[in-house]
Parts: sequence; C-alpha cells; structure tokens
Amino acid sequence: MSGLQIIALIFCISSSGAVIGAIISNEWRVTSRASSVITATWVFQGLWMNCAGNALGSYHCRPHLTIFRVEGFLQACRALMIVSVCLGFFGTVFAFVGMKCTRIGGSDQMKAKIACMAGILFIISGISSLAGCSLYAHKTTVEFFDPTHVTAK
Repeated sequence: MSGLQIIALIFCISSSGAVIGAIISNEWRVTSRASSVITATWVFQGLWMNCAGNALGSYHCRPHLTIFRVEGFLQACRALMIVSVCLGFFGTVFAFVGMKCTRIGGSDQMKAKIACMAGILFIISGISSLAGCSLYAHKTTVEFFDPTHVTAK
C-alpha cells in the first residue's frame, strides 16, 4: 500500500511541475505570419509575456509589465493557474504527511484524514488548471473563427 502511495506522490509532484511549466510557457497562442520562408515571423503569446521570432533566428520578448493593461480573461487564466499551483503545493505537503510510510502526522486515523484532504486539494487544483487552460483555449478559438476579428490567425 505504501508503494502505491509513493507512486501517487510522484505523479502529484510531476503534475504540479507540468502546471508550472505551462504557466511559464510563452506558447499559449502562436501566430504565424509567413509570406515566404525568409520573411516568416511568429508571435508567441503567453500568460506573462509576448515574444516574436523570425526565420533568421531573431527572438524578442516583451513582458506584460502592468496588470491593468492586461485583458480580463488573461488575468482570470493567471489567477486560476496560480491557485492551481498553490493548491498543488499544499496538497503535496499534506500527501507527504498523510502517507503511511512517514512518521509525521500522528495516528493512522489522522493520517487518513490528512490524505483525504490532500486528495481534495489535488482535485480542486486540477479543476482550476483545467478551467484556466480551457478559458484561454475558448478565447483563442472564438477569435479564430470570428470573421470580424481582423488580426492574423
């Protein structure tokens, strides 16, 4: 049973790492403006900065320096993803304390309650990250299929 708990803890830590990797990624939305191979340019948009690159290897990033000029959906995505990381961190701590193979946390009954709380935190964390990614994907999809939206697709 404790081997299964260790495997579950490893999955929880790796999923928290994946969410952190998604947060810092600048490839949430990629726009290509390629008229030819030589003049091809790409715009990478992330939660924290926008980057532009071209076929010659030049790459420039511009961070979102203020929170007030950022669109509302982007702020919501940021908040949901940060909540997901925080809940995942506390869930990992609770899961470690609630494992049967650790000597922290008291009796087996108390460890079971702590492990249950860790599971609830992980579920809420997963739902939060799923909601943040889905919100961003929905906004991108709506803009892509909107015929009145005139930016590059």
